[in-house]
Amino acid sequence: MLRYLTAGESHGRGLVAVLDGLPAGLGVSAAAINSDLARRQRGHGRGGRQRIEHDEVEILSGVRGGLTLGSPVTLLVRNRDWANWSSAMAAEPGPLPPPLTAPRPGHADLPGALKFSHRDIRNVLERASARETAARVAAGAVARLLLAAFGVDVLGHVLSIGAFRARPWRGPIGSLRRLTESSPVRCADSRAASAMIRAIDRAARLRDTIGGEVEVRAAGLPPGLGSFTQWDARLDGRLAAAVMSVQAVKGVAIGDAFAVAAAPGSRAHDEIRWSGRRGYFRRTNRAGGVEGGMTNGEELVIRAALKPISTLRRPLRTVDLATHRPVRALVERSDVCMVPAAAVVVEAAVALELARAFGEKFGGDSLGEMRRNHRGYLKALRGS
Repeated sequence: MLRYLTAGESHGRGLVAVLDGLPAGLGVSAAAINSDLARRQRGHGRGGRQRIEHDEVEILSGVRGGLTLGSPVTLLVRNRDWANWSSAMAAEPGPLPPPLTAPRPGHADLPGALKFSHRDIRNVLERASARETAARVAAGAVARLLLAAFGVDVLGHVLSIGAFRARPWRGPIGSLRRLTESSPVRCADSRAASAMIRAIDRAARLRDTIGGEVEVRAAGLPPGLGSFTQWDARLDGRLAAAVMSVQAVKGVAIGDAFAVAAAPGSRAHDEIRWSGRRGYFRRTNRAGGVEGGMTNGEELVIRAALKPISTLRRPLRTVDLATHRPVRALVERSDVCMVPAAAVVVEAAVALELARAFGEKFGGDSLGEMRRNHRGYLKALRGS
């Protein structure tokens, strides 16, 4: 079964991802992973950190000659900013900077400090930082390569920033990708994108931050990934957990979740059809490609709502951990808007969970074995 872990701090030496359970024989290259890392770093509203870092992966294990070996794959993304933090973040005993004691509302600072009995909230914020997502995107890039081997395409894009919302997308993923990748806010609707850029610029002038909503689509999924048999096997629950684990995500919806909550059942579900060419299919996709905890063969559609970043250049009121006196929250270098980058991160989170479900359904020690299992399953479906 595919599983992964990440490790590392925002200003430490680097970030690491370890993927275990990948089949042998999957083509993996640093160039493919670096492409997704670069996508994560782009986007209007990013902060000064992106001018320092130029994320590139080093594949430390599990790949030889461009192919996975079946053993754990280890990925390293070094932090260039480590050169400026080597004393403050040193692992060995020695003098450290004065502790940070003004937790930011909305961040992990206070609950993390209370949980681990830290007097310095840098011990919390370094790992809680969204910088961790560089490792997750690197891992997600490998997951996307596995899915692509079975004809599955996964893409994240921006639906809204602040009060400005794009028109719903109705076309194929290929067209969506071309428009998204050329947009500074990863939005396919150029008119909405212009308004989003203005909203980000206004937030920057006000020394504020701004959130939004992203959507991930996955095409080419067969029916039957996930299961209805246990609560923790349901794919919609697993996807929701994976997406909610991304920093700043506060809400997840699959398909037209909140819209159908206000609709009668006759307009909430997707009628089933059949043809000799397509097999079972739907003309609508209100369910977002998931029914009963399983994929149903339609395109997966999952959305995530992201709150504004909690680090403000005009900081909110808080309480000093050392004195309990009212103070202003700490100011750490950050973005004005991370929504375009978050679309890539949520895409990675979804790809990792889908790859895991693929491994469970079509598991094999090699990519060839998985492909044989996949072909056999699709053949059986065509005969049903």
